[in-house]
Amino acid sequence: MSPDDVTKDSAQPFSAPGNSPASRDIAFHMHPYTNPAMLQNTGPHIMAEGNGVFVHDENGNRFYEGMSGLWCTSLGFSEPELVKAAIDQFAKLPFYHSFAGKTVGPAIDLAEHLISIAPPAGSDSHMSKAFFCSSGSEANDTAIKMVWYYQAARGLPQKRKIISRRKGYHGVTMAAASMTALAYAQDGFGLPLEFVKHTSAPDYYNEGRQDESERDFARRCAEELEELIISEGPDTVAALFAEPVMGAGGVIIPPEGYFAEIRQVLDKYDILLVADEVICGFGRTGEMWGSQTMDVRPDMLTCAKALSSAYLPISAVLMSDRVYDTLAAQAETLGIFGHGYTYSAHPVCAAVALRAQQLMQERGIISKVKSQAPKFAARVAAMDQFNFIGNTRAVGMIGAMEFSADPETKGKFDPAKKIAAQAVARIQEEGVILRALPGDIIGFCPPLIISDAEINDMFDRVEAALKDFATTADSLR
Repeated sequence: MSPDDVTKDSAQPFSAPGNSPASRDIAFHMHPYTNPAMLQNTGPHIMAEGNGVFVHDENGNRFYEGMSGLWCTSLGFSEPELVKAAIDQFAKLPFYHSFAGKTVGPAIDLAEHLISIAPPAGSDSHMSKAFFCSSGSEANDTAIKMVWYYQAARGLPQKRKIISRRKGYHGVTMAAASMTALAYAQDGFGLPLEFVKHTSAPDYYNEGRQDESERDFARRCAEELEELIISEGPDTVAALFAEPVMGAGGVIIPPEGYFAEIRQVLDKYDILLVADEVICGFGRTGEMWGSQTMDVRPDMLTCAKALSSAYLPISAVLMSDRVYDTLAAQAETLGIFGHGYTYSAHPVCAAVALRAQQLMQERGIISKVKSQAPKFAARVAAMDQFNFIGNTRAVGMIGAMEFSADPETKGKFDPAKKIAAQAVARIQEEGVILRALPGDIIGFCPPLIISDAEINDMFDRVEAALKDFATTADSLR
């Protein structure tokens, strides 16, 4: 069946997974981001295969993967070119490291490609080097260490504080989770670590004041950032980490001019700007980088997820020549740059990532996203037909709908009722997998290969589910 032949029968309703594999899973498998007691009662939902924008569970039910897995499988779940790239590299050299000056061909080619497509950097600089890791969390932890190394090399070792923004998501390793300003990633872990400070989220819908324009709100965010820097001491603040569009915190799209305002403050106090492109990178916002869409102009950039369309784990830190030259000079003084991972620039992961990026260009994925973005945005915006949706937003091929008990006043539902999670469960019954986000928000982030017909069919299913859900929503007000 071609993508344009999608019918209402191309995805089936959910039915419970079989008991035997589920029993084994509960016995031995501890799941990330899962309530263990709930899983013990319900059992896991076991996926068995994928095809294009669809995934299939072990009972043969097919679902639109409306979140690209975890914002990551941009080229879909059955791309043979990526499978071939992995097999070919496994046959040549399944592993080698990049320590002590060693490297492999795919890593060289991938680094060159990433620098060739890198977005504009700040401070009259340009991106000049790529350092490889295995996940977005690793990339952000690495970026923090590089920031510290850079500041110490400049004779400013006291410049160690890192600022991130409330509702931001930067990963779950110790340092990255400290930047992730969401309670579920910190509660019970003794986080955040004290060197991380948090400033305002650019969430105009929820945090804009009455009669405050978006431009004025952006200025206020910058003013609040400056107040935080001054209160902490500008000589102690090293960098700000920011997603161009905040993903897991609710698909928060910053108001126009936000990053220009932020950059002025950072430049004034000699503070680096690190763009977390783990979700936004590689076409998601309609440009290759969210930094281009939102005019971020970072000094450093972290990326992962769609780098390999999530077929194999790989991430990267891109740095400007200003940052790299300082790091390199310090490493020469010390005799070594003492940081790296066994799997940095893993040859098979690098080969798959390189082929994924080549396919992005060969198939004109960026142009495709730009052409489909208006249709996608219109279908997201149409969700405001429901009196329990207070706000909708979209850019490129990422969007969200935010639940509200009273859209006129932006009144919230009781968080304990978990209305977005209940709606996600009902939507899944219609054959679409989406994700509930903090603040009673549901995100949309389908694979970038999705067709027009599939966009329409997916949203038709979501609308059908929400129409049926209306009675439940009314009962939760």
